Amino acid sequence: MLIRHRPDLTDNDVTDRGLYLRRREFITGVAGLGLAGLGGMAGAAPLAFTKGFSTTEKPTPKDDVTSYNNFYEFGVDKGDPAENAGKLKTRPWTVRVDGACEAPKTFDIDALIKANKLEERIYRLRCVEGWSMVIPWVGFPLKDLIAAVKPTSKAKFVAFETLMRPSEMTGQRWDVLQWPYREGLRIDEAVHPLTLIAVGLYGETLPNQNGAPLRLVVPWKYGFKSIKSITRISLTDRQPPTAWNLSAPREYGFYSNVNPAVDHPRWSQATERRIGEFRRRDTLAFNGYGEWVADMYRGMDLKKFY
Repeated sequence: MLIRHRPDLTDNDVTDRGLYLRRREFITGVAGLGLAGLGGMAGAAPLAFTKGFSTTEKPTPKDDVTSYNNFYEFGVDKGDPAENAGKLKTRPWTVRVDGACEAPKTFDIDALIKANKLEERIYRLRCVEGWSMVIPWVGFPLKDLIAAVKPTSKAKFVAFETLMRPSEMTGQRWDVLQWPYREGLRIDEAVHPLTLIAVGLYGETLPNQNGAPLRLVVPWKYGFKSIKSITRISLTDRQPPTAWNLSAPREYGFYSNVNPAVDHPRWSQATERRIGEFRRRDTLAFNGYGEWVADMYRGMDLKKFY
């Protein structure tokens, strides 16, 4: 269940105490990278905690979050990313934001982190395969990055692209998908307050296997929409091609909203397995975020536009 801000709640009511205290560790860590402070100010306050968008559910253990991953650039098995992603060099790193905007720009990752107020948000993650997690992310709203380049009225969609570097991302040497990995959102989805650019998790710098140095998090969509290790973001007037839709269009639609009423052609989506739990649980429409996002799809046939 999502909660809105209530003055009688403290951060500790929502966040495990150990996690709460580790927020300072993240600040210390980024300080060591020349990113001291939040919002560009050294010695600033701890990470902002966004209660209104965070779940009260118990976070999945960090060891599971960092060892059970889909990141095909490093292999197709769940343990491959943790084993193989250490080869990826995440500094220096730039992100190009261009397309239908007045001020296209290439952002250095460290400057980008320093320029944005980092927040901690505990989101549910639902994989299209039928498993789920609860993850405490650290990041900033994607809408702030988009606003910085001044989108024009032609910006109807946002296209994302992952790094292409087979020398380090060895899974790209195989034709599992059409590389580089691509994803896309409608512009209203991209600028929705829930949509996050994550640069950390569990109060620490984002691990390589989880999409370092920055990834997208769209909590009401299946996990594969949350593209990792982003190097380019383009605003466009056309719906962009996306990796899994290109690979298997009958199985993976452009929207990919979590919908328990629309089965994957090879399995039911009505229930899910929360990592760390024995029993399956019911899948929630829009992954439980319908109160915030359902209006964006009012009047749409969510079976046709899956």
